[in-house]
Amino acid sequence: MKSALETLKEHMLIDGYEIIFDLEKSTPFYIHDKLTGDQYLDYYTFFASAPLGCNHPKVRTKEFMDKLGKVAVNKPSSSDSYTEEMAEFTDTFSRICMKKDFQYLFLISGGALAVENALKTAFDWKVRKNYEVNPKDHIGQQVIHFQKAFHGRSGYTLSLTNTFDPRKIANFPKFKWPRIHVPVITFPLEDHLEEVIKQEERALREIDEAIQKNPRDIASLIIEPIQGEGGDNHFRPEFFRALRKVCDQNDIMLIFDEVQTGIGLTGKMWAYEHFVKPDIVAFGKKTQVCGIMVDKKVDEVDGNVFHESSRINSTWGGNLVDMVRSTKYLQIIEEDKLVENSKKVGEYLLKSLADTCDDSKEVMTNARGRGLMCAFDLPTTEFRNKLRKELFKNKVLILACGEKSIRFRPPLCVDKEHIDKGLEIFAQTCRNMS
Repeated sequence: MKSALETLKEHMLIDGYEIIFDLEKSTPFYIHDKLTGDQYLDYYTFFASAPLGCNHPKVRTKEFMDKLGKVAVNKPSSSDSYTEEMAEFTDTFSRICMKKDFQYLFLISGGALAVENALKTAFDWKVRKNYEVNPKDHIGQQVIHFQKAFHGRSGYTLSLTNTFDPRKIANFPKFKWPRIHVPVITFPLEDHLEEVIKQEERALREIDEAIQKNPRDIASLIIEPIQGEGGDNHFRPEFFRALRKVCDQNDIMLIFDEVQTGIGLTGKMWAYEHFVKPDIVAFGKKTQVCGIMVDKKVDEVDGNVFHESSRINSTWGGNLVDMVRSTKYLQIIEEDKLVENSKKVGEYLLKSLADTCDDSKEVMTNARGRGLMCAFDLPTTEFRNKLRKELFKNKVLILACGEKSIRFRPPLCVDKEHIDKGLEIFAQTCRNMS
């Protein structure tokens, strides 16, 4: 009988991990391989989308499994067909995640489509603002974005994504929107502060030039609070405050793409809480269902997308099964104080990485992180890729990012014991490669 991998390879490009994920035996900290019976320490969590890892004991209850099974039998179009489960999700999400910072919520399947609809919300808002000045001016359709950004692989987002691997966007048509130099922090910051400030000043000059060149045509400025795929790139709070000021002064929507940074990964529910509040947050991954949160700024224009039907929409309006799972996940995150755990264990992880970098400067540098969203650099792309392969052989799943970085994405419930286990394997693997 053919294996699952053999069957898949007949019709699909299968270039991921050469394992078959065991839906039943995998645990919050380990992925089990059905092919071999081996288990892999999970610093991957399905591209940071599994906040509790796999099969958290509070999820694997008969009551919840029965509820999830009942919902999975049908797939209603939640954009027009409403359920009690959808209302329960909305109430839970608004209380735990939106708090009082945002008024409006839009749901859809997929992080890229969340970003798409954030952009559409801003386009509609800006064009309507310009109509108030001149009803014949159909302008307000450009987006300021940054180098090394990853915002998705569909439609508008292709024009924003520009990470180290060019294959993600090559050969697809794109808009020529203003792309800004990215003032990434090199750590330790105190050793590089002067240079970082210079890079921030350059970025702000480029933003000003883009605005002057395209007066009233810039609808939004979009940024990841920490660039994930682009290299786990961090920015100073002062830079975010400058962006907030620029947007306020020029009638530009400030959009934070928190598809990867959201739901506790950085030690706060949202990464924006470390910096400034944007006008729109795009979310996904750990939330299971994706979408946007939008503040009352959108109400500066009549007939905006939250008041006029069919301006933004989709068949499914998100996915009801995802909403039910997300509701449960959020309740567990709140009950078990997992955002606080992310902050506490993340500080331990970052200190451990920094100490390792100090001891192995010829191999590991630039340890950085907020909460559990941690990373470090290696000498070259080739060395980084080889290390990942060796770690896989040593039963650790972990992600690359940027040109030569390794990024950690453990579950929010991770403890120091499983951080130590992973770092011990890291150290031994690096020693064997030296």
